[in-house]
Amino acid sequence: MGSAIKYASGFIIEKKQDYTVLEVTSPWPGAETHFKYALVPKEKLASMTFPKDAYDAIVGTPVENIVLTSTTHIAPLEALGELKTLVGFPDTDYISSSAARKLVDEGQIKDLGMNEAINTEMVLLLHPDLIIGFSINEDNNSYDIIKRAGIPVIYNGDWVEQTPLGKAEWIKFFAPFFQKEVVADSIFKEIETSYLEAVKLAKTAKNKPSVLTGGLYKDVWYVAGGKSWMAQFLEDANSDYLWADTSETGSIGLSLESVLEKAQNADFWFNPSAETSYTNLENANPHHRKFAAFTNKKIYSNAMEKGAKGGLIFYEQAPQRPDIVLKDFIAILHPELLPDHELRFIKPLE
Repeated sequence: MGSAIKYASGFIIEKKQDYTVLEVTSPWPGAETHFKYALVPKEKLASMTFPKDAYDAIVGTPVENIVLTSTTHIAPLEALGELKTLVGFPDTDYISSSAARKLVDEGQIKDLGMNEAINTEMVLLLHPDLIIGFSINEDNNSYDIIKRAGIPVIYNGDWVEQTPLGKAEWIKFFAPFFQKEVVADSIFKEIETSYLEAVKLAKTAKNKPSVLTGGLYKDVWYVAGGKSWMAQFLEDANSDYLWADTSETGSIGLSLESVLEKAQNADFWFNPSAETSYTNLENANPHHRKFAAFTNKKIYSNAMEKGAKGGLIFYEQAPQRPDIVLKDFIAILHPELLPDHELRFIKPLE
């Protein structure tokens, strides 16, 4: 039997006798379209026939060269030891992984232009076994051209998942393409165990600090919605997130005044937009000084660590390692619980 999916809600894997069926149920938010793919061992491919429209694509495994379209796809590929199969990526400057950057510098991973208008001629020249697609809706002309050329486009919706373990479980989406289900299962099991132990540890904290998130973009302050990935981390880290009772899965746009009114005395403030220092934050808007977290130097950000070309390491690697993200939060909010933890993703402002 293959991997049972415990936390992710956007895909299903079904093991048949001779092949694997991968169904993507949430390729983008609010999608009504499902995609079904048949993953067939190469040695069985020639002898198998499928009804004409049974699958959106049929892929021979293990695949040898692929194109990815989101940085969140890189960490699972690297964890599976399959980075060597990556031949193309849109706007390689966004890639932060040092192993992947080396392959970019050596010319093995080709730059395919912008994601919204991926360079289809380059993709056709590379002729990969498949392209793992990222799309915000079903209108994607580039993908249509690639499909017509006979290259399978497999949609990935890892970014739609709302829970830390749900996002991390997408490593099981990548595994069957390389016949590495067993490896993926054990990698995920370790992450899950580590995460759940951290949740248990956080519950033993004596206090529950209050938390504010987000910052101003133009004149709107975006805080994390109460049903978002970020809010789940804050709940699991045993904090009192001031917008925990809202139902949004994304961010909520508010006025500076309403945020100040509700969170002026919040103990901690996480992810203040792109600002990485107290000076920048004050220069961006002097009202930031009114927050207790500013005065007490209790502001932390996931934008401190950047790759060689400026890509944010958090967005690329944190979805794959939610256990480390959670431990970062616990070490910040309850330092007595994890005194030796070294912060990796969430770090203090300068």
